[in-house]
Amino acid sequence: MKSANSIISSYGTTVFEVMSRLAIEHQSINLGQGFPDDRGPEEVLQAGADALLTKPNQYPPMLGIPELRQTVAAHNKRFYNIDVDWRSQIVVGSGATELLTACFMALIEPGDEVVLIEPLYDSYLPMVRRAGGIPKLVRLTPPEWSLPRAEMTAAFSDKTKLIVLNSPMNPTGKVFSKDELTFISDLILKHDTFAICDEVYEHIVFDDQSHIPLMTLPGMADRVVRLGSAGKTFSLTGWKVGYLTGPSHLTSPIAKAHQFIVFTTPPNLQHGVAFGLTQDDVFFADLKRNMQAKRDRLADGLTKLGFSVLACQGTYFLSAAPPPDAKGPEPGDEPEDDEALCHRLTVEAGVTAIGLSAFYRDLDMHGFLRFCFCKQDGVLDEALTRFEQYYGGVS
Repeated sequence: MKSANSIISSYGTTVFEVMSRLAIEHQSINLGQGFPDDRGPEEVLQAGADALLTKPNQYPPMLGIPELRQTVAAHNKRFYNIDVDWRSQIVVGSGATELLTACFMALIEPGDEVVLIEPLYDSYLPMVRRAGGIPKLVRLTPPEWSLPRAEMTAAFSDKTKLIVLNSPMNPTGKVFSKDELTFISDLILKHDTFAICDEVYEHIVFDDQSHIPLMTLPGMADRVVRLGSAGKTFSLTGWKVGYLTGPSHLTSPIAKAHQFIVFTTPPNLQHGVAFGLTQDDVFFADLKRNMQAKRDRLADGLTKLGFSVLACQGTYFLSAAPPPDAKGPEPGDEPEDDEALCHRLTVEAGVTAIGLSAFYRDLDMHGFLRFCFCKQDGVLDEALTRFEQYYGGVS
């Protein structure tokens, strides 16, 4: 019997699904998969519900309903002073991951080189490879997550078609600085390439920092596609509504790929998101403030228990290394990698995380775990209590 596609078949089930299943099996608190555990904003939910009953439920326009494309364009202007034509420069999709796939299908020719920054979201690598791209990986490592400029320069060549940039960055919590973005933009211009910017956590940036879209830098408006996510901005990850902004010479082929993947996105959810994007500044400030408070709650609790907690500038996630404990490998045994550690903590401590090595192609990492903090305070507190019981109050 003939085999399935060799690239896709070479990947197992995503680590998020594997660990979530394990968490359910052992009734563990799941701080692994990145989704909030509340209902989301009631007013946005109501707008989506009302649209279901009062608006058409047939195929909406393939690019997205005009109301949502208009509000995405207004959102770009409001927050970043980006001027775009909603008719030709906005594409609405069934989540940012679907739109990323459409970008790769539309822009990559077999043999094109694609610069990817590790650690990376798990869909980037398989979808770039499936589109025929040749990944050129640039590695960031803890604890500083510094951008290695010599390695980044070496990754670019005349064969480079595009770079994928995730900022704020999952899983590191890194927000790329203006200086780093300028360095990257200079390489893009030098090698005549494009950038796909995954900016789904754009409104979840902490400590008075600002998210700077690469698109706003000189020379980038015609070379950058930026993606946003209603799932992240409105804590409605199950809605799977994403939106893409870019120059028309890029959005046109991307839209053609999008039409062959899902064609369109549920219209009532689009109406709900369109309403959400018109919320006042207080809404977006509260999102940032609430998520920062949750970050601090978990980071402070883990630090008191002896965890080495890394800086987190944005996103839903922080990284930390647990304290040494007597329940790990015996002296002289092979060290425990982060996958084994996460399995042990799920089963024995009742708290689930994701090991950072899951976000690298071929790196065995020991100790650093990613924790999701976009949970109710009581859930975070219970996770800390379980760790305190497991580690015996280490401090």
